[in-house]
Amino acid sequence: MSWPLVGGNPALPMCADVPVEEYHSTASTFDPQAFEARELARLARRAGMEYVVLTAKHHDGYAMFHTKLSEFSVEHSPCGRDIVREVVEAVRAEGLRVGLYFSLSDWHHPDYPPFTEADKPYAAMRWPRPSPEQWERYVGFTHGQVRELLAGYGRIDLLWFDGGWERKPEEWQGEELVAMIRALQPEIVINDRLPGFGDYETPEQFVPAQPPERPWEVCLTMNESWGYNPADGRYKSSLEIIQTLCEVAGRGGRLLLNVSPTGDGRLPPEQTERLEDVARWMTANGEAITGTAPGLEPWQFYGPSTRARGTVYLHLLMRPYGPVTVRGVRIKRVRSVRALASGRELAFRTRCAVLDQMLNSDPAGELAIEVAEGEIAPPATVLAVSFDGGADAGNYPV
Repeated sequence: MSWPLVGGNPALPMCADVPVEEYHSTASTFDPQAFEARELARLARRAGMEYVVLTAKHHDGYAMFHTKLSEFSVEHSPCGRDIVREVVEAVRAEGLRVGLYFSLSDWHHPDYPPFTEADKPYAAMRWPRPSPEQWERYVGFTHGQVRELLAGYGRIDLLWFDGGWERKPEEWQGEELVAMIRALQPEIVINDRLPGFGDYETPEQFVPAQPPERPWEVCLTMNESWGYNPADGRYKSSLEIIQTLCEVAGRGGRLLLNVSPTGDGRLPPEQTERLEDVARWMTANGEAITGTAPGLEPWQFYGPSTRARGTVYLHLLMRPYGPVTVRGVRIKRVRSVRALASGRELAFRTRCAVLDQMLNSDPAGELAIEVAEGEIAPPATVLAVSFDGGADAGNYPV
């Protein structure tokens, strides 16, 4: 995380203030000898992740890949390894999609120009400005590094830009940049932080009450910091992370959960523990998350829900006081209800208005599900309601 370089960020309450020269000097000692991309990729797969986004370059300008355009990179550190290549290959080997994060801003590059102690405190619209000649050189440099990433590592599925707020949209020459990106990687997906472009939205550190109209992804830290911060013990519990996953899936989004290795490359034990908890939950309940769409309307069921393959998945984030009620479904098409984790069939009953019961061959009504105490499994119990006729034939919700 680059924010200590500029004295912190109010949105990151645990962020420290590190002098600029001291911050940049750590590049000469960077040596994450314990970093194992294969272990990280295997853990990501077990946790049910479908893609991994690696920070190839953050706002501090340090490249985690071998670049011919700068010596401020991992290639010229004691590590020397190409971290991007190691992660890309490990992620692909686990059958996951590959994403790369790339900051448009660069607080180290001489033409950006670099951020100094005199520029503190960091404030919106008050960062250093380059000359026109400097800016043209910097844009060429930035586009060139993007080209290196997209031309030198095989298929890249996702490009996650950031830092674009520091310049006017037209200054980034986004049209030319996107044209190059599409030419090199025709099927790539681009996020919304290259101003004026993007295929999906990225609400940060917050799950929106109403889902955006376009595809969207919440990016979320486990504690209050994006990078490793030994002073930050404000970790979200496994329960909160898993329930957030349910909420996001129920609104049709994706969750990009951050991990932040220590200086030697290992994940902090607090993060590993939470990922293992997510992995256990996803092993039992993953079909209610992966490949699903939003399920019912809020009035139909009091909690998140998803749907896929002719089944509606009810995510119980709290213990029910009595039978779980689902409203406005085609009750005669309900085939079965099961607790997803155990696979056990659950008893249920249905009801509708009297005249609908008498005269309507396919009435909409209420479904009441009996959930035994033994089926309640924190942090989130999932009930799978299967309908005859497949996902579309049931015509639910009505």
